[in-house]
Amino acid sequence: MITPVILCGGSGTRLWPLSRRSYPKQFVLLQGETTLFQGSANRLTGPLFANPVVITNSDFRFIVAEQLQEVGIDPGAILIEPEGRNTAPAVLAAALYLSRKDPEAVLLVAPSDHVLPDTAAFHAAVETGLQAVAKGQLVTFGITPPHPETAYGYLELATAPNGGPVPLKQFVEKPCAEQAAEMVADESFLWNAGIFLFKASDILNAFETHAPALIPPVTDALDTGHLDLGFCRLGPEAWAQAEDISVDYAVMEKASNLSVVPYDGGWSDLGGWDAVWREGERDAEGVGLSGAATAIECRNSLLRSESDQLELVGIGLENVMAIAMNDAVLVADMHRAQDVKKAVSALKLKKAVQATTFPKDHRPWGWFESLVIGDRFQVKRIHVHPGAALSLQSHHHRAEHWIVVTGTAEVTIDDKVQLVSENQSVYIPLGAVHRMKNPGKVPMVLIEIQTGAYLGEDDIIRYEDIYARGQGAKG
Repeated sequence: MITPVILCGGSGTRLWPLSRRSYPKQFVLLQGETTLFQGSANRLTGPLFANPVVITNSDFRFIVAEQLQEVGIDPGAILIEPEGRNTAPAVLAAALYLSRKDPEAVLLVAPSDHVLPDTAAFHAAVETGLQAVAKGQLVTFGITPPHPETAYGYLELATAPNGGPVPLKQFVEKPCAEQAAEMVADESFLWNAGIFLFKASDILNAFETHAPALIPPVTDALDTGHLDLGFCRLGPEAWAQAEDISVDYAVMEKASNLSVVPYDGGWSDLGGWDAVWREGERDAEGVGLSGAATAIECRNSLLRSESDQLELVGIGLENVMAIAMNDAVLVADMHRAQDVKKAVSALKLKKAVQATTFPKDHRPWGWFESLVIGDRFQVKRIHVHPGAALSLQSHHHRAEHWIVVTGTAEVTIDDKVQLVSENQSVYIPLGAVHRMKNPGKVPMVLIEIQTGAYLGEDDIIRYEDIYARGQGAKG
């Protein structure tokens, strides 16, 4: 059986403001009823596949577990990177981890944020790739390009496609528009999807040959790692010594045993709002609408509102993408989709929180969002999953008022435990040791009003936490 290895990081810049560093695009509901991450996990299930191994970071670990649970998938392991070191150390860690159980294990390494609508065609391509894997080849998948694209790297085939794995001639960097048009007209060039299939033993041999310096720190990170609430945390000191490098640069571009399986079943990495527009539903005028959005005499545009407080209206727009959130709005020419990351850079220079932080702050127990922030007060909406509980905590600088609007809260204040139902409220004095829990089977929602001299999330003393987070961790 094939073990999927799902790479689940991301900086959240190309689909800003919906995608951000604290909550990148694979976790966001962009299309349909599942997130890109859930779609990737669903696609890698079936008779061909064992339970997936997911590689992510500490901030995303509970989101990963929650979203897998929502679609009924049990992960084989969730490896936690202490810090992002690009794809080469991540792939190596997964290969080492699986090789300790079976050196001949077959790995299918895939990003978590791609769209492949034809699952059957993809599975057929994977089975085709197994032919080359059986011969000791490292296999990558090349996408038949439907149009010129400057945002992707390309694969140049050594021979014409013949229905099976084809030897790779070379990797090609992201081209200019003229080069991209020439390559699309040439059948020997395919988009590089960044999806790989190989045996653990073969990829480890490739690392030993082409990137041997990565092996000691990644091996040490596995050896010094530990289990934490079911997650496998890699050792931080050893991991920090691993070079920050992609698996393409470290190994694949140097390997002589690399084959390509051409794939034409439809693919997108949704690498910009233009791709979201192209892959989504559009009306006769080429307008894509989502959420509370209205278009009047618009053409070839994307209007998307993710706000529950704002109505987005476009009049006479053409080739425009407009994305509205509660805390930020993007309006840009559709042809400038790859420049959205410039907006993130500009906001970072201004130290604007919108550059990196998602309005909903996700936690293992649920999420919260700030509704109003003023001088010495803040109003939040807090959503607690059934059976979940926040840590037992206190604050130095603020008091809190909780008003339950949905469900029932079990509230601890010092030595007193009480149930607070809908339309009831409770006051948490400054310095009181307190906790909220949802004892019910439906989500519990409350409005929290904080008052005090300092309202930062780091004003917390944690006494007990079922999620094993340290002092100063949020929520």
